[in-house]
Amino acid sequence: MDTFVIPDERAGLELDEFLCLQYPGLSKGFLRQEIGAGRILVDGAAAIAGKRLRASQVVMATIDWDRAPQRPVSPGIEVPVLFENDQLLVVDKPAGLAVEPERWMRELGSLAGALLQLAEDRTEELDGSLENGLAFRPRLVHRIDKDTTGAVLVAKTIEAERVLREAFHSGGIKKTYLALVEGEPYLDDDEDMIVDQPIGPVLKKSGRMRIAPDGKPSQTRVSIAERFDGYTLLRCEPITGRTHQIRVHMAHEGFPLVVDAFYGRRTEFKLSEFKAGYRSKRGRPEKPLIDRLTLHAYEVLLAQEVAGPLGVAEGESLRVLAPIPKDFETLLKQLRKVRPPR
Repeated sequence: MDTFVIPDERAGLELDEFLCLQYPGLSKGFLRQEIGAGRILVDGAAAIAGKRLRASQVVMATIDWDRAPQRPVSPGIEVPVLFENDQLLVVDKPAGLAVEPERWMRELGSLAGALLQLAEDRTEELDGSLENGLAFRPRLVHRIDKDTTGAVLVAKTIEAERVLREAFHSGGIKKTYLALVEGEPYLDDDEDMIVDQPIGPVLKKSGRMRIAPDGKPSQTRVSIAERFDGYTLLRCEPITGRTHQIRVHMAHEGFPLVVDAFYGRRTEFKLSEFKAGYRSKRGRPEKPLIDRLTLHAYEVLLAQEVAGPLGVAEGESLRVLAPIPKDFETLLKQLRKVRPPR
């Protein structure tokens, strides 16, 4: 049995929130199950998950560790922090890292695991140990695909989580992606278009999506970021937030991502595919310039009414940019050199 005396700075927290800080490796859902099973007592009595705690109250926990889910892992993963204050983190997710642990490959690590490690490191820097629990519990409020790079918003408090979730619903958060696609859309430089096509799953649990008349309403705003001969770098702003939305919409419009195993025609992109006469050195196989989705979450913009409650200076919005990754930038440099616009 673990016993905790509620310190002054944790007074006012709900019971499940307090336990999330004390048990970083356990999910809120599991801890609520433990509360419901009567294995968590407050001042010797059973309690509900939403009970607000007072200073000096005593919480006693008998966790059923045999039932506890495996902690998210992050073997050697360091995620760059683009912005941080007391309420909010914006991190730069690398390619190949799933946001949540993958069911059958948990040992590969996830952004959730990396954020948990970051919270533990921050706590040890502040308090010298984890004895009194985490200084904050990272709360993911949205996702991007495993092979998409770029900015991900993370709440550090339950209040910030509420503000961000409401803002996503109301349109107070704008996300802009850079997508390198095949073809050249008929758009002027100062023009945009909205792809308005409903999206639904291909087959249950297949992981693939499609344009479906009975699917969920889905809109993506698209404009030109940079032109090349035969390819285009697009700015894509998802107005709604459906799985694979940009990838499905662009493929439907006839401009699939240059690299997209699901909705395009490649799993990698080599210089020889667009530079006439190029051959790799004799005896050496050609390495791809990029071998993952040509999609990058470049910018997040929080409106003033969202940024204010999250600790940003009053009257100011918050704009955070994620630098273009090296492999993506190398590809763009080659296209500028070899395939400038006609």
